[in-house]
Amino acid sequence: MEEIKKLRNLPPRRAGDHKGNFGRVLIVAGSPGMCGAGCLAALGAQKAGAGLVTLALPEGSAPVGELFRASIISKELAAGAGGAISAKAAPEVLNMARTAADVCALGPGLGRDDGTAEAVRMLTRKLQIPLVLDADALNALAEDSAALKERTAPAVITPHPGEMARLAGEKTATAVQGDRTAIAATFALGHGAVTVLKGHGTVVTDGERMYVNGTGNPGMATGGMGDVLTGMIAALIGGGLDCFEAASLGVFIHGLAGDDAAAGLSMTSLSPEDVLDTLPAVFARLERLGDVFEPAAMVAAGS
Repeated sequence: MEEIKKLRNLPPRRAGDHKGNFGRVLIVAGSPGMCGAGCLAALGAQKAGAGLVTLALPEGSAPVGELFRASIISKELAAGAGGAISAKAAPEVLNMARTAADVCALGPGLGRDDGTAEAVRMLTRKLQIPLVLDADALNALAEDSAALKERTAPAVITPHPGEMARLAGEKTATAVQGDRTAIAATFALGHGAVTVLKGHGTVVTDGERMYVNGTGNPGMATGGMGDVLTGMIAALIGGGLDCFEAASLGVFIHGLAGDDAAAGLSMTSLSPEDVLDTLPAVFARLERLGDVFEPAAMVAAGS
């Protein structure tokens, strides 16, 4: 296993570039009472440089996206009786992906309806663009892990220890925490998916390479932080990095923004919105570094 000590940076922007050069991110998210998760993921993608962000929410929820951020495109998906997306939404997403997306983030706030889970598994199998799978998408895949193995597109999964336990067949999150690197690497290798095992010292691995993150703080242990990270990783893939590179850079910058925000606001009061507000300054430091950099150099650039 190669332990990664340097991170790949985003390619520099050129004078003739346009929004199509920086990735079209499709975010499939939301259910009644949980559309905010998709909104946070969409903002994370935008702040991490996506050229165009489309937020696909269940039917009847699109006004949430439209009112939330004028620069984010809002789409509606077929919903079931409970208001969450139904299995009928899968063909709609596949069509969006073919015509207007370079990467798809799937999962934030989706809920756990049977129809939603069916849609997740169908999309995991059939989408032909890179996938970032989080939250309720992982719960759906834990019930049928074959879908993850049968996909053909590159993928990143971003489980917390409880979700990792369910995916890997471990009994408890405690068992996962006791052997984080080995469990993440074994799962990544067995499923061909970059695995981001979140928590203190977030582990990013594709089974052959591993990056253990050193940024972040306990103030980030609050609802919505993972949604921001999901959007960021999707945007970095759209910006030209491969899945492992995007996941490694994403967790590093996400944690560094959290550290910077906590330094000014306290860990106690830290919110996902605070991290989002801090990201532009972190990316400004990133732009001053080279194509490949050591994380310590990035931290030092802000001191």
